Amino acid sequence: MKASTTIPQLIDKNQKQLLVDWLDHQAAGSAGGGEEQRGLSQRFIAALKDGLQSGQFTEIGTEAWASTRAILEEVSQEGALRGDTPTQIATFVLSLKLPLFNLLRRDLGKDADKLADEIWNATLILDKLGLYTTEFFQKSREQVILRQQQEMLELSTPVVKLWEGILALPLIGTLDSARTQVVMENLLQEIMTTGADIAIIDITGVPTVDTLVAQHLLKTISAARLMGADCIISGIRPQIAQTMVHLGVELDVVSKATMADAFALALRRLGQSVASPARAGGKPA
Repeated sequence: MKASTTIPQLIDKNQKQLLVDWLDHQAAGSAGGGEEQRGLSQRFIAALKDGLQSGQFTEIGTEAWASTRAILEEVSQEGALRGDTPTQIATFVLSLKLPLFNLLRRDLGKDADKLADEIWNATLILDKLGLYTTEFFQKSREQVILRQQQEMLELSTPVVKLWEGILALPLIGTLDSARTQVVMENLLQEIMTTGADIAIIDITGVPTVDTLVAQHLLKTISAARLMGADCIISGIRPQIAQTMVHLGVELDVVSKATMADAFALALRRLGQSVASPARAGGKPA
């Protein structure tokens, strides 16, 4: 349904003053400031005027409001990246209410019925645009959080080249399905890149190993074997060993107490060794 309104004409006649008053209210509500905010607000007022001229106050998803939505999406995305709160984002739209109401009172103060109708029109559309901004902000923030989680997963699963043909994958924290996928991808990529024969998976930093964690480890080990690399598990503490025995978990892979022991085993498998300097009289020979 379309509705007639004089708000677009009112905005057109008082655009400069409306912008000044709105920027003051934005600053009071911590919605930002500066030339960039001024330009964004100016664009929004122009887009709002065009949208209102369509007379469609209940359907902001129509083409008439495309420019307005694009500006609000820009505001939401930038706010999500800055770490703004939903209140700060909503303030961008809702802080326009009072300046616009003041213009309506000055222009229609003698016609109470017309004033009430136009205030309702302004309230209706600004509330809808405010809700749209908040909803899009929530989606944008969720995307930022997901991306940060993915980056943290990748950073928390580094694959280190210890020796020619030997890789190490130190794991810290809980090993769930999502992280297992990242671990597997990183390890397989490094095996392919380096042509490594042995991968040491160190679980010293894994708090506990239950049946599910063991399954995740087995998947990683099986995938590495398909790439032509043997695996050695290191860092199994006494408590974890007891838990695994109690649960009947079998990793079907050689394990060592420490990464140093696993590294020494890997060297022997490759027919190599690291010799300590012989000491005589407390001094290197």
